[in-house]
Amino acid sequence: MTEPDKKELRFGWTTGACATAATKAALTAFFGGEFPDPVTITLPKGQKPAFALATEEKGADYASASIIKDAGDDPDVTHLARIIVTVRKAKSGDGVIFRAGEGVGIVTLDGLPIPVGEPAINPVPRQMMRDVVVELASAGRRPVDIEIEVAIENGLELAQSTMNGRLGIVGGLSVLGTTGIVVPYSCASWIASLHRGIDVAKAAREPHLAASTGSTSEKAVTELYGLPEVALLDMGDFAGGVLKYIRKHPIPMLTIAGGFAKITKLAQGHMDLHSGRSRVDFNWLSDQLEELGATEELIRKVRTANTAMQVLEWARQSNLPLAGMVAEKAKITASEIGGKSTVIEVLIFDREGQLVGRSHE
Repeated sequence: MTEPDKKELRFGWTTGACATAATKAALTAFFGGEFPDPVTITLPKGQKPAFALATEEKGADYASASIIKDAGDDPDVTHLARIIVTVRKAKSGDGVIFRAGEGVGIVTLDGLPIPVGEPAINPVPRQMMRDVVVELASAGRRPVDIEIEVAIENGLELAQSTMNGRLGIVGGLSVLGTTGIVVPYSCASWIASLHRGIDVAKAAREPHLAASTGSTSEKAVTELYGLPEVALLDMGDFAGGVLKYIRKHPIPMLTIAGGFAKITKLAQGHMDLHSGRSRVDFNWLSDQLEELGATEELIRKVRTANTAMQVLEWARQSNLPLAGMVAEKAKITASEIGGKSTVIEVLIFDREGQLVGRSHE
């Protein structure tokens, strides 16, 4: 299934942008004003979006506001999630303090941009919320000692569909965003999670990481090497996202594990392995089989094949090590992108999780 033309898709707002808007609304009321609805904020690049409030509440020592996140046309796990911010006065001299409400996780492993023990609210959203506090406090000549509690309705449940568990973020979701804007189908949050996964593994001094295209290959490579969860990267289709990052942040060893079709695309030079953005070139596969000494009849069949798995089966029947050749050429591609500082190997598994191809050491 291919995605719609990106020009026709709606942009959305990050969790961090929604939390900032809710903070501004709640703090305005906390300081004695009315809840602004809609509430306008300034994003890091200067855009000024307005957000409608979903709920508002004020007590003697707190104010709370919530916003329903609109991720536009991006398939974001937090689309339509309720982002709730409650503000209270902090102790004099404490400055701005962040708390994790229900559904927001706590950092438990080193390697993330937030220290262990802190709420999983990333640096840019934190700065955006601090800026709101400074703006409103300065306008009323008030101290900036404010506690900001961020909660996400059903965040713990939604976090099961993210990589937070592997990153050591316990208890819920992260509050993310660098620009405040969600670009449809950019998959920026997934790629960012892969980068954070590498950071966490490096901080844990894991010498060997495995990046897998799917659950079958991940299970197989885990059993093969006995790797801990912190060493596993749910790469999916984003080979480029992993390889470009390790070029700048090398690790001792990376195993790329996947099925035959996706690894074939990597061998062909594709960095995005999604079916809608790259395709298996059957002429390329027929050329590889020709190098292996395949018959003219098989070479002709491959040029008009329906699936990569069909080609692999034909090669198996002819006792031709096609999967091994593809794994080796994928390793060459990966090493060119990932750099010389990381040892890279490529493994190909079939649908039953059996190893069918391996690059050379």
